[in-house]
Amino acid sequence: MSARAASPNFSDLTRERPFMRLWTARLFGSAAAQMQLVAIGWHMYELTGSAWDLGLVGLYQFVPALLLALLAGHVVDRHHRGRIVSACLAVQGVVALVLLGAVYTQQDSRGLLLGLSLVLGAVRAFQMPAQQALTPLLVPPLMLPRAMAFSSAGMQGAIIGGPALGGLLFVAGTGVVYGASLLFFAVGSVLLARLRYDHAPAPREPVTLATVLAGVNFIWNRKPVLGAVSLDLFAVLLGGAVALLPIFAKDILHTGPWGLGLLRSAPAVGALAMSIMLTRRPIERHVGRTLLMAVAAFGLCMIVFGFSRSFLVSLIALAVSGGADMVNVVIRQTLVQLETPDAMRGRVSAVNSIFIGASNQLGEFESGATAALLGPVGSVVTGGVGTVLVALAWFRLFPSLAQRDRITRSEV
Repeated sequence: MSARAASPNFSDLTRERPFMRLWTARLFGSAAAQMQLVAIGWHMYELTGSAWDLGLVGLYQFVPALLLALLAGHVVDRHHRGRIVSACLAVQGVVALVLLGAVYTQQDSRGLLLGLSLVLGAVRAFQMPAQQALTPLLVPPLMLPRAMAFSSAGMQGAIIGGPALGGLLFVAGTGVVYGASLLFFAVGSVLLARLRYDHAPAPREPVTLATVLAGVNFIWNRKPVLGAVSLDLFAVLLGGAVALLPIFAKDILHTGPWGLGLLRSAPAVGALAMSIMLTRRPIERHVGRTLLMAVAAFGLCMIVFGFSRSFLVSLIALAVSGGADMVNVVIRQTLVQLETPDAMRGRVSAVNSIFIGASNQLGEFESGATAALLGPVGSVVTGGVGTVLVALAWFRLFPSLAQRDRITRSEV
């Protein structure tokens, strides 16, 4: 094996043309999705003035994504994953086109926005596992940790830049935001429609309960994967503070909407900085211990944020928490992909997406419920302590994960 193959660097990654095509398409698609989500939320509130309807938009996107996830994983493992993602971006572009037409013909309505939210949720049930399962086919295994970090950097950039661009375009009207989303979705879809990689179609088999649940069974029987996925579930479930940020901004830190905006963006900024660092210098040794320590650090950041009465300290704590969470994301996603045979990656990624989606939604509910009982500070601090305890417990419950040294299978 050559030195270049044994120790690939960032420039080697950028020369992987199929991966860079996927990365660029995901950047356009993610930015478009962020703009579209901001636009739909603003559009709904303009139409109804109801916070309940804003919540329904999120619920209508979450439910079909949850219900279709396992079936979507089966489909991803049976078909060309690049074309699946391309089709998903194209459908989201059609949704943007329908919304654009509705705005200019004044046919927009609450029912239309909720109906299209169902479509978006169903589409993303297929898009998420297809994207996750596609990357390992486009780069060598030794390059996958760097590729995952670079993909996460692009995603965080889209999360930060997409809403900002959408906010600027709102000056010209909601229809302009939908039009820009349509253009971005079209670019991403065309890029992926032309994606080429070695694809051997899996043997055709009927859709049965056993084939659909194969991803669940695989994760349950592969302890390092189960430990990594469940660790993220509990960390997000216990440690999230996003739902309570308006309370902290107004009543505890005494800032206005500008402060809330900075607090909400701080984790993404920290995550972006860490993902860039991991792209340049990926974690090569002691990955299991590093994963658990990153989750514990995330919990500690939440404790600091909960007790803080300084806006600057709170901002730093959230930014560091975003960086720690990015370490968790990169190691977990890389580990899951490398531990999973290609024929199972779609179904395993689908189960992983259920864990991520459920933990985000339930985490917001948990934060609100505990805040009602303990107050916002008590809720965040208790969640942070719980996250640290979970990370410590996982050292004993999943020793094969905690003792994992290198991330690539060939070196385990």
